[in-house]
Amino acid sequence: AVCTDGVSRVFVADSGDHVIHVLDLDTRKYARWTPTGRALIAPVGLAYDGAGRRLLVADSSAKVVFIFDSDGKFVGELGSGQFKHPCGLAVDPGNGRVFVADVGAHQVVVLSPSGQVLRRLGARGDALGQFNYPTNVAVDHRGRLYVSDSLNFRVQQFTADLEPIRQIGKQGDMPGYFAQPKGIAVDQEDHLYVVDSQFEAVQIFDDSGELLLNFGEPGQGRGQFWLPAAVFIDPRNRIWVADSFNHRVQVFDYLPEVKP
Repeated sequence: AVCTDGVSRVFVADSGDHVIHVLDLDTRKYARWTPTGRALIAPVGLAYDGAGRRLLVADSSAKVVFIFDSDGKFVGELGSGQFKHPCGLAVDPGNGRVFVADVGAHQVVVLSPSGQVLRRLGARGDALGQFNYPTNVAVDHRGRLYVSDSLNFRVQQFTADLEPIRQIGKQGDMPGYFAQPKGIAVDQEDHLYVVDSQFEAVQIFDDSGELLLNFGEPGQGRGQFWLPAAVFIDPRNRIWVADSFNHRVQVFDYLPEVKP
């Protein structure tokens, strides 16, 4: 996973190295964060809570969400005993709710900022509102929730009250379809970005599910991917893609349409 603090720091979850890499783009400093007295086993999800100034790390094998303060100090955990295999994370900036995609339970677990379970969303199945190995979540600026429902080959959209609205995409090998949707993110105009690790590409949809654009292709050059896993969009609309088998993060600029 990859995310930023909205300013200058970039956080990268490295499940192979069992660490969070922290890169400050202003000072050019580098750090490695791990929880004091604990070990990161399989960190696979990241979210920065700007209101609480804390980094949340989902560890799918430890089955908790670790919390670091903005200085990198380990300050606790969320969801102990509540998850089977937590994966993707998102924080609702409007109310601080924490959404956790629990792959093993085929649910999205909704937590209060302090970690209280507020709701468990969904169950295994292929109907609207049900999931089959959900891996990632994102929240748009209207509080709507998006869930990467990976083995149902779709992304589901929910209202701010967590009622299902629609599915976006389905299984296939054409633009607008998915083979293995994973990371998802939403930009400042509520466009939905979906990483497909099998297509080695990122697809972009509007909030009604219409395909707008896709970019990327297999390879090791700039703008090419090898099993991309995650995408994050910062407040400047820079698009960060965790290009996992190329062992790098690639960064793109969103260029909005200029009206005459």
